[in-house]
Amino acid sequence: MRFAVDGKGAFAATGGRPFDPALPALVCLHGAGMDHTVWTMQTRYFAHHGWSVLALDLPGHGGSEGPALTTVEAMGAWALSALAAAGGRRAAFAGHSMGALAALEAAAAAGDDAIALLLLGVVPTMAVHPDLQAAADSGDHRAVETMIGWGFGRAMQIGGNRAPGSWVSGAGLRVLERGLAGALGNDLRASSGYAGALAAAARVRCPALILAGDDDRMTPARQVRPLAEALADASVVTLARTGHMMPIERPDETLDAMRDFLAVAGR
Repeated sequence: MRFAVDGKGAFAATGGRPFDPALPALVCLHGAGMDHTVWTMQTRYFAHHGWSVLALDLPGHGGSEGPALTTVEAMGAWALSALAAAGGRRAAFAGHSMGALAALEAAAAAGDDAIALLLLGVVPTMAVHPDLQAAADSGDHRAVETMIGWGFGRAMQIGGNRAPGSWVSGAGLRVLERGLAGALGNDLRASSGYAGALAAAARVRCPALILAGDDDRMTPARQVRPLAEALADASVVTLARTGHMMPIERPDETLDAMRDFLAVAGR
């Protein structure tokens, strides 16, 4: 779906069905240096089961016109503008990694129009190592190699996918390579500089799910508690044998957790 947000071109995947403003919306926000493709399986399911889906490319990513936004707060505000531009109002917000922080900001600002909040692979403070930041800023391929090495669970590094022949970490590498040529450095800096997670969480009125991976070395599951406690109505689900890149690493298990949560909280 191509449309305009704040006078600039934007793109959102809609899961194979046209966006219908009469249905509740599911707004999905990707992580640093990524794009809407990380949500392919989940968005297709929800688009065919009662939701209108907007898997957004943030500005400067995928099919959305730049420049890239430099703060998480601006990303959250842009997501609300995109929802309004598509004709939607009431929505569940889902985000992965940096996108989870942006989804948190969007849900906090949306007030009663936020139906539910789903936060995948997130902790309140997401610091970035200076060497990784420098590599991303200079376009050094070692930046994406490092992110893949740390981002996928150890089981997935040596295969582990139920579809024989699938190279899931390789798919993640290709997505991040597109970001390396564009907004990856910007996104890492925005994530590292964001300090508003707990304050935003305190303003969220809707039920929230925090989805963690037990083998996530980028946003460890043991560090999610302060965020869960800051949210008024939060549950935490930890996926087994799962790293940081859960939407593409464990797509079925991620979908199951999202579906079960939204079946109760998302109407």
